[in-house]
This record gives sequence, C-alpha cells and structure tokens, in this order.
Amino acid sequence: MSKARIVLPIEGMSCASCAATVQEALTSAGGVASATVNYATAKAAVDYDDAQTHVAELIQAVRAAGYDCGKAGVTFTVEQLHYAPSVVPLEQALRRVPGVIRAVANQATETATVDYIPGATTAQELERAVEQAGFRVAEPIAAEDPVQRERLARHREIRTLTGKFALAAAVTVVSMLGSMLLMAHDADVTLRQVDLLGRLLMPLALRLQEGLAGRGAIDPGWIKVGLAILTLPVVVWSGRPFYRGTWSGFKHRTADMNTLIGVGTAAAYLYSLAATFAPQLFTGAGRQADVYYEAVSAIIGLILLGRLLEARAKGRTSEAIRRLAGLGARSAHVVRDGKEVELAVEAVVPGDLVIVKPGEKIPVDGIVTEGTSAVDESMLTGEPMPVPKRIGDEVVGATLNTTGSVTFRATRVGKDSALGQIVQLVEDAQSTKAPIQRLADRVAGVFVPVVIALAIAAFVVWFDLGPEPALVFSTVAFVTVLIIACPCALGLATPTAILVGTGKAAEHGILIRSSEALERLSAVRTVLLDKTGTITEGRPSVTHIITAKRPDGTPLSASEVLKWAAAVEQRSEHPLALAVTKAAKDRQVDILPVEKFAAMEGRGARGTVDRRIIEVISLRHARERSLELGTLGSDADRLAAQGRTPVIVVVNNTVYAVIAISDPIKHTAKDAIAYLKRMGLAVKMVSGDSKRGAEAVAKEVGIEDVLAEVLPSQKADIVRKLQRQGKHVAMVGDGINDAPALAQADVGIAIGTGTDVAMEASDVSLMRGDLRGVVTAIQLSRRTVRTIQLNLFWAFLYNVIGIPVAAGVLYPFFHVLLSPVLASAAMAWSSLSVVLSSLTLRRFRPAWT
Repeated sequence: MSKARIVLPIEGMSCASCAATVQEALTSAGGVASATVNYATAKAAVDYDDAQTHVAELIQAVRAAGYDCGKAGVTFTVEQLHYAPSVVPLEQALRRVPGVIRAVANQATETATVDYIPGATTAQELERAVEQAGFRVAEPIAAEDPVQRERLARHREIRTLTGKFALAAAVTVVSMLGSMLLMAHDADVTLRQVDLLGRLLMPLALRLQEGLAGRGAIDPGWIKVGLAILTLPVVVWSGRPFYRGTWSGFKHRTADMNTLIGVGTAAAYLYSLAATFAPQLFTGAGRQADVYYEAVSAIIGLILLGRLLEARAKGRTSEAIRRLAGLGARSAHVVRDGKEVELAVEAVVPGDLVIVKPGEKIPVDGIVTEGTSAVDESMLTGEPMPVPKRIGDEVVGATLNTTGSVTFRATRVGKDSALGQIVQLVEDAQSTKAPIQRLADRVAGVFVPVVIALAIAAFVVWFDLGPEPALVFSTVAFVTVLIIACPCALGLATPTAILVGTGKAAEHGILIRSSEALERLSAVRTVLLDKTGTITEGRPSVTHIITAKRPDGTPLSASEVLKWAAAVEQRSEHPLALAVTKAAKDRQVDILPVEKFAAMEGRGARGTVDRRIIEVISLRHARERSLELGTLGSDADRLAAQGRTPVIVVVNNTVYAVIAISDPIKHTAKDAIAYLKRMGLAVKMVSGDSKRGAEAVAKEVGIEDVLAEVLPSQKADIVRKLQRQGKHVAMVGDGINDAPALAQADVGIAIGTGTDVAMEASDVSLMRGDLRGVVTAIQLSRRTVRTIQLNLFWAFLYNVIGIPVAAGVLYPFFHVLLSPVLASAAMAWSSLSVVLSSLTLRRFRPAWT
C-alpha cells in the first residue's frame, strides 16, 4: 500500500453537520484509510492509497456530497515543448505530483496549465516534475501562496457578508416599523399577547400609531404588500446561501444548518405571502391573516451578523500560522551563471549559492561557503545573542543576518526548510481532532434530522392542542425550533480552541503534533526528566584528567591519555565523547585513526588504535569487570560526589586514567522544576550517569526521586512500570537517545534547539532548550482542554434549553412564546460565544512572565 496524505480546503460548509457529511463521504471513498474534517478551519485531512485513488476522485466524492474543494491554477511556459513528439509524459509527470488535480499541456503555445490544491504542492515540486519528464520551465513558476490565498478568501467572505447583512438590517428596521403598525392595529390578537418580542414592542407600536393619528389611516393590506416587496431582496440575495444550501442538501439527501434556516425562513415567508395575497384562506376559517416579514429579514440579518462576527473571530484564531509563515524572507540574492540576481524565495532551489548581506533575513536553510557573520536565531531558539557563523556552519531560513556578509549553499527550501516544517507541524496539529470532540461529532451527525423531527412534532402538538389561531401558533413554533437549533456551536467548540492553543504554543516555541497529544498532555501527572541536555546544557566539558603512574613512578601525561581516548571517542556521538574529542583538539593533540570501533550501550566505547585495544568506559562498568583502579577509584568517587561524570580510560585492559566531565546545569532548570511541583506533578530524574553524579545534579535542582545508571533501553521499561501503576507519564529527553522512552510515554517531549526539533518524532517538540517550555506546554494544554470542556458544556446546554423553549414549553407556565427573531439572535450568539471563548486563549501567558 502506497500511503499519501493531503489536506483539502472544503467550500460550502456551514455547520458541524456539514463537516460530518463531508467526512462520511470521504471515508466511504475507495482507497481512503481515514478522513478528518475540521469545520473551524474548513479543511479535510485525508490519508489514502495513491495507487487506488487520485486527488481528483477525492474531490469528486466531496462534490457528490454537495460541497466543493478550493483549488488554484497556474499556467507556465515549457521550453521546446513545440518540438516534443508527445505531451503525454509531461502531463503524466505533473499529475503524479501530490495535490495536482489536472494537468494539460499545449504544444502550440508551449504552455502547461495545472489545477492544484493550495498548500498541497509547491512551485518547486511542479518544476521538478517538468524536469523529470525531460523538459525545462522557461522561468520560475509563480504558484499561489496558500496563506495569502486564505487571507484574501477571508477578506472576500467578510466583505460579502457585510453587504448582505447591511441590506437585511436596513430592511429589518423598516419591516419592524411596518409590523408595529400592524401590531397596533391588531393589538387584541392572542399571538401578539403571548409572543415575547410582541410584548416588548407593543408599547412602541401604540405610540407609533398615536403619532400617526390624524394623518390618514393606512390600509393594513397595503402595508403587508409593501413588506412583501421589501423583504424579497433579502430572501433572494441576502438569504441566497441558505436556500442554495437547503436545495443542495435535498438533492444529495443530506441536511445541515442551511436546511434549518432555509426551511424556517421559507415557511415564514410563504405563510406571510399567503396571508398577504390570499387572506380569505385565513379569514374564511375565522383566523387572523398575520404576516412575519420582519421575522424573515431579522432572522436572516441576525444569522448573517453572527457569521460575519464569527468569520472575523475565526480569522484571529489562525493568526499564529500567518505570523509563522510571514517570518520568512520574500526574496533572495542568488548567483546564477556567475552573476548575482534577485529572485523570489520560491525560485531558490537546493544547490544554489545565496548571498546574504547585513540586516537581511536568511531566505532558506543552507551551509556557509564563504564569509563570517553573526546570526540572530531567536526566532527558533529564543536566545537573544547572535550566533557566530563561519564556513561549514549551518544557517536557517527566516533568521536574521546581523553583521557580516555570507554566501551559503542552499540545502533545504520551501516546505523542507526548518520554518516550512514548523508551519507544517502546526497545520497538521490543527487538522486533527481531539478525542473529547467525538461525542460532539456523533451528536452533530444526527443533529439536523432530529431537530427537523422535533420542529414537526411541535407543529403537530400546537396544531392539535394549542389555542386559536392554532395554525399560526404551530407555524411559529415550527419556525422557532428550526431557527434556534445550532449545530455550529458543537462543531466549533473543540477546533477553535485547538487552533488558538496550538498556535499560541508555536509562538512560545512549542510544537504540538496533534490535538490528541494536546489532550493527553493535560492529563499528565508524572514527569520523567532526562539529565544530559534536558536538565543540563548538554555541552559537557573535561574538567579533570587524573592519570595512573608508569612502572617507574612517573605519571602518564594528560596529552597521552587524550590521544588514546579521543581516538575512540571521535566515532561516538555521545555528548561525553564529544567533550573528550573537544578537549583533545583544544590541547592540539593528534587524534589517531581507530579500527574495529564498537559502542557499548550505556557502558562506553571501544576500538583498536595503533594495535592497542582502547576502551573509554563508565566507572560502574569498570568495577563490574573488576579492573584494577588503585587510587584512581577513590579519585573517581570524589569527582562523582562533586556532580561530575568520571569515565575510565583503559588501554590493553590496564586502567590509564580517569577523566572527569562536567555538564553545567541550565540556569532555568531549578525554577522550571519548582513550577512543575507547584502544579501538582511528580517529577523524577532518569539518567545513565553514575548514582553519585545524578544525585548531585538532582539535589541542586530540587528533585528527590532519582533513577541513575539506567540504560537507554531501560528507560522505556521505567515508563511502562509507571503506566501499569495507573500514572499518566510525560517523558522529557533529547529525542534521540531517549527515543524508546519518548515513544512509550503517554506524551513524549523532545527538548532541543535549532532545526533538529522539527524532525523529531515526539508528541511535543520544544524549539528552545529551556526546560520552562515543558511547564508552558502543560499549562497551555490544561487551559485549552478546560476551554474545550467549557465550550462543549455551553453548546450542549444551549441546545438542551433552547429547543424546548422554542417549542413552547414555557407557555403553560408563563403564557409566553419565544419569537423567531429572538431565536435567531440566540442562535447567532451561541456560535459567536464559542469562538470568543476560544479566543481568550490568546491572552495566555506563561507563569513567569
């Protein structure tokens, strides 16, 4: 099976029921392994087998459900296409690019036109596909920026909603005045006396009638005709999306919020038209020919206002993504054909030589080939001091070159760059669903049909058992139930909070891979901390070299010991090995080549150097082997008690020296651990270091529970043991040596700096090497989950209370009915309140700020 993943922008969704319909359609499509549709972001994340299905078929499944996918198109020139024997290879190569829907090449114009999913592919991938087919593009492809496209689409949506709402609001004001005249004329009508809005407006209606007294009576029939004509543009233009969505749902046998609004307002408008132009149908049966034009325009206007405010608020929930994407440079100075040219950053390809001048942003990732400078990498690491860069050093896109001019060779561009991977991680997290959302999803899947059934039931009960005029009462109850029901609040409760929470985490240098990981993190009660690189700086250095004595009583030189030890350690990636190698280089000791190198997990390393067997091992392993340590044993114990890590250098089974290595503790570690404890978390340290060394570090930072001399593979066993005790465990480590434990933990947190963090497979990655990021991540996850719980509580409570009230449950006790206008206001507020609740997460600040 050839697995692929794509995120489709979905158009036409209006509520959580829509998202459930699209998700079911995609899940049922052939070759699809799983699909998750996020109503808040209007995106569908689909995992599928690209050998069985194609993106175009996925889009067809969405369209078959009554919705559509956003797409973009680009046309570019292909060199020498006119002379090609066939364009089929080019078209096939372009169609194989993930995210491409359609590709058509024209030999006559030497152009290729590609329709693609914004964000799913890049201009570089299209250009590579052209080259793989044996052609070349005449100039770099200017593919549409998905972030810019989304921003423009949001602005268009807001502008359109503003215009539609303005019309509906203006008509509503005039309709209300006309309705008050009718209300005063029919002041004794039973419905006016029990309608909650009618009661509120009746005093104004009587005053209006008094003000117009003596100026000639206005025929109520002509008022009704005028209101019918005035309301028509609102129905036709402002309400068009609702009715179009309703019709689409009928055609595809689905129902969503459009169905509720469309059926409700259409029923009220048609009822009013009948009462206006055929009043005898009502008066002949002894009923009052009431109209509800003001309700139709007010309902449409209020719901449009809710969507307008919701669109503005939802735009703010995804600001973090736009800010991240906006960190990158827009252009780059590239050496092409021996000349320096300025290109759009999208046109830079791996291998290009890029020149960065003082004060410019580094456009892409690469390796310095010429010049020296200092680069501000606070965007990634949070460290305020610029980092020196020389030939051979790595530079990261979106960081700021401060002083000198450097030339570097591009290695990673576009989505492969560090910034691109960070943005992708945040987008992936926002496209997933938290487990807490499952109940809301199940409810949303059946919500609309249930509401329609309840509205019909309310109609029947009022028609059969209600007071006269029964038809009027039953119609009002039917419309009010349809209007007040709101699946949107259920659909927005979780994803809007996830959007803001993960975006806020990214602003603090925390990358959360999924909403599920965010929810699990909030439940963590035990935190396991690795020592090296987590509590300590991870940059150990040699502090002491105590050597054994030769047979003549003279001690071995430190340089000679380093010569043997560094020869073996140069092949190891362990931080302690790097410290030994660095000490040898600093002392200008020649490092000999090693043969038969072997790493001994948790014990050290060995190899053959100049026909000698050299071993650099832990003190514990040396004692397990009963090696003769002599006075070096007591020296090693003394150094370990001081918090240093002693390693033993063995040559041909003879102990030559003990090397003490110290790794300074991070200055924020003690405060971070204290915060974790104040949050009620059990904090433990797990380390492969000696017991004395580990306990010395633990004592300094305030940790009482220490597990020392633990092999990397045993750390996962410790996590499993804690989980069997019913504890939710977070493992914090460097993400490499601790990989088994990170994978086993309920939440694995990789702490590090630079670009590597974007590559980690942990649940949570910290871009900065500050242990306080763990505190922030847990605090933010708890706050986000509390917000989700609050959102879901109010969304469920709103519908549980609102629908019975709309159906008339208060009438037997208080003799009042809820007006459809007030119901529409309540419905609009319910969705908006959930979004505003989620936006409170933007005010989150870490405990120490």
